[in-house]
Amino acid sequence: MENPTSWPFYEPEEKTSSMQEQNEHDFVTFDDWGFDVEDETTTILHIKETTDDNKKAKKSLISSLNILKDYGNGFRKLKGQKIDVVQISENECTPSVCKLSTEEILRFGGQKFIQSTEFDHPFVNSLCSLSEEESRTVMLVEHLLASAEKIGEKLFDSAINLLNECDKLSSKTGNPVERLVYYFSRALRERVDIEMGKNCTKGLGLHGMRDLQESLRSINACTIAVQDMPMCQVVKFAGIQAIVENVENSKKIHIVDLEIKMGVQWTILMQALANDHQHNSQNPLEYLKVTALIDVQSRTNVEETGKRLMSFAESLHFPLCFKIVMVEDILDLKKEDLDIDPDESLAVYSQYLLSNMITQQDRLDFLMGFIKEMTPRIMIVAEVEANLNSPVFVNRFIEALFYHGALFDLFEDCMKSNESTRKAMEEDVMWHGIRNIVANEGEERTMRHVTIELWREYFKRFGMEEMKMSNSSLYQAKTVVEKFTGKNSFTLEMNEKFVTIGWKGTPLNSLSAWKFHKTSTFHRANYLTL
Repeated sequence: MENPTSWPFYEPEEKTSSMQEQNEHDFVTFDDWGFDVEDETTTILHIKETTDDNKKAKKSLISSLNILKDYGNGFRKLKGQKIDVVQISENECTPSVCKLSTEEILRFGGQKFIQSTEFDHPFVNSLCSLSEEESRTVMLVEHLLASAEKIGEKLFDSAINLLNECDKLSSKTGNPVERLVYYFSRALRERVDIEMGKNCTKGLGLHGMRDLQESLRSINACTIAVQDMPMCQVVKFAGIQAIVENVENSKKIHIVDLEIKMGVQWTILMQALANDHQHNSQNPLEYLKVTALIDVQSRTNVEETGKRLMSFAESLHFPLCFKIVMVEDILDLKKEDLDIDPDESLAVYSQYLLSNMITQQDRLDFLMGFIKEMTPRIMIVAEVEANLNSPVFVNRFIEALFYHGALFDLFEDCMKSNESTRKAMEEDVMWHGIRNIVANEGEERTMRHVTIELWREYFKRFGMEEMKMSNSSLYQAKTVVEKFTGKNSFTLEMNEKFVTIGWKGTPLNSLSAWKFHKTSTFHRANYLTL
């Protein structure tokens, strides 16, 4: 077996974490979608921490403080570049005219925590004259961070006392920071119970995340809200634009979707292709084939998705073929199952799937090798752009806190007219993710998002080369963002060849396009035994 440091998802504990005019490919429209909505720890991904190693605990704390300092300086590190966020100075901020964002409250809370921990801290006391509510929430964040530190050091009694203070000020019905702390505090209590042997919930984290993933494949208020989120729509429109550019003038187009969910993205593609081929009557499209790769549990939901897509295609008089390939185990998948015609232009679409397979390294390796053997023209990959897989608990906690803080802030601004759905999103979706990241370890911890830097290193093993997102794709992304309330708070960053979508400077999602080297030789066995 290889040295663990060579594995792409391994993270040593000291590691901290222009648009141009539209061209002929542009097709952004915002018509209705046309849908009637009725313990064995995984060695590769986790390093078990010991309770009696004081040096390790100290190194972990220093590493965690370095993460907080990055946030405290007003930027998140991404590709070695700084993403500037709003800087608040004492002259600019008064209670009557300034309301701090969730990220800024977290940053100030982190700064106060650092000041209480280090005598030689690099920050001056830059806290301006805050309102009573802002001062209270900054203190709340400070207590939460301190409790996470104590849990990381196995000082559970001290941690419980700090969490009791959090309970006095947090609430799932309060402002975004109070709600955020409420859920993170609950998760910390569960972690304490598990570590002290008070909570025998073996398997609960694993099954809970499976239930959540299955729920997100069905149509309900939360899944509709997720599909309507700007990050998801940017991924869909910009990603489909990249596909169109790589299959244009093809008579037979085949899409393999690894996680189809509601399938909205293929209504966008159908409209784009229908428009293209209306202006190209000399080379008519014979068909678009969409193959949904699913497990057995998803069958009913995906069948309903197929019916809606076929109905949409009929309304456009569009030649769509929809196929479901259902396997109990991805290792049973065979190329002939996909019914690939050599004359087809093949594309693969993966939206928020690959990170769910990180704990199943052999199956992830198999899937990527399988895709390589299909030789698609393009593979679109959308993933969460956050490092939520650190083996060091406190590091992972801080990253998760800032990431979810940006989401709670986004929900607050963008879902004002739909409070009930916002509450459901936080209670039924966000809570399960927070709980899994914070309270669970080993095979129970399935929420293991990593940044695109790690995906890039992993994809190299399969001869994958990153394709630069075109100006047309960037135009699609910008056009989508401009349709939303709070558009000035969304950030679109072109980093090397991929696009990052963020909220007030905090990266949330990445969108990238890939092709496979035809000259590289793939040996499946090499990738099944890391």
